Amino acid sequence: MLNGKTIVVTGAGSGIGRTTSEVLAKAGAAVVVADIDEVGGAATATGIKAAGGEAVFRRCDVANEDDVEALIGFAVERYGKLDGGFNNAGIELYNKPVHELSGAEFRRVIDVDLVGVFYCVKHEFRAMMKTGGGSIVNTASSVSDRPLPVSTDYTSAKAGVVGLTKAAALDGGPLGIRVNAVCPGLILTPMTKDRLMNDPVFSQAVQGIRARHHIGRFGETIDIANAVSWLLSDLSSFVTGSEMMVDGGYSI
Repeated sequence: MLNGKTIVVTGAGSGIGRTTSEVLAKAGAAVVVADIDEVGGAATATGIKAAGGEAVFRRCDVANEDDVEALIGFAVERYGKLDGGFNNAGIELYNKPVHELSGAEFRRVIDVDLVGVFYCVKHEFRAMMKTGGGSIVNTASSVSDRPLPVSTDYTSAKAGVVGLTKAAALDGGPLGIRVNAVCPGLILTPMTKDRLMNDPVFSQAVQGIRARHHIGRFGETIDIANAVSWLLSDLSSFVTGSEMMVDGGYSI
């Protein structure tokens, strides 16, 4: 489905990014695995190559525009073009009500989860314009539509990603560049299982969150990976500016 395409995936060192990188490679894409976590990112690329796929790791801090520009330049230099980008890197919320959040905490989440996506989209556009277009998918969240308590920082960032996606899709249409967002529900990633669910504030809300996933379970990383793979493929050629809810019914 993705034969011959070059795709950059950020936040690919674990969780959704790792599984999606693996799915993209199995579908025939050359994957540029990017993460600030050098050990995790390198392991993702090594695993893909061991399974017969094509991948290379490049360290990137998406909150640093120079890093993002260098990442996209590296992808183009190595593979000759850029066909797709999955802008997935992000950090979790601080689990504090709005009146307890510090300015530094709020800005940190915005810098990574929103500004980092902007940097990626900006430089992906510049690369794709040279070869006639491409497809971009940004990771937003179902909380952009239905927030949780103590999530002002995360909800603000992810709602911003949805707005960014729709506005960029307007810019991209005449250029042959499609821009969409996936909005996961609660996905069982290392971030969720190892950190959020061990947070005393978040853990108190888990049962209520589970009840809002009307399909009867939390999501797995493969659920998001399959949706992203479709959006990055030519099978979704008439889809742009969408916010695809992949959330087990959380947002209903």
